[in-house]
Amino acid sequence: MPFSPRFSAADAQVLERDAVYEGFFSFEKLRLKHRLFGGGWSQPLSREMFNRGDAVAVLPWDPIRDELILVEQFRPGALREQESPWMLELVAGMVADGETDSDVAKREALEEAGCALDQLQLIATFYPSAGACSEQIRAFVGRVVSAGVGEIHGLADEHEDLLVHAIPRAEAFTMLDANKINNGHTLIALQWLARHGETLREQWLSN
Repeated sequence: MPFSPRFSAADAQVLERDAVYEGFFSFEKLRLKHRLFGGGWSQPLSREMFNRGDAVAVLPWDPIRDELILVEQFRPGALREQESPWMLELVAGMVADGETDSDVAKREALEEAGCALDQLQLIATFYPSAGACSEQIRAFVGRVVSAGVGEIHGLADEHEDLLVHAIPRAEAFTMLDANKINNGHTLIALQWLARHGETLREQWLSN
């Protein structure tokens, strides 16, 4: 039988919700309880939650050249003494009110990589760190029409500074196997592509 969670959203109750910080992101403190596998309900729990809204990430792929378009950018969360905080990533952005996932994917591909896409395929819907963050990410692979390879992109008012790379698919898989891809959404997209890429490439090329 396929896995299905034993409980549903109705089996958790938020008793209190207090805003701690409101800015570009928000931070709140929850008091909640939930059903237990052994029966009954938990005692009331106190949990802090980081809210940043939902996001869309997209892996642009040129199936003719068999190249992936990835962006290199600085990430302050990766500041460590012996590691570079510059990462090779998918393009990604937050979902604004009234936007579809397709809107976000195509907008961010253009803003961050000078990249035009004409088709999108959903890869996965996931929570990067659901123990403390409410963000859900919808990840796609997109068929590339054109891309700003070697160019610097990003919005100045968001302090973005992104260098656009074209990586052969086989080389990206080599980097993946060598533990050279160190951010979650890019890992997920490349793992999906390793499983389903040939089928999708045949489909896209036949069109």
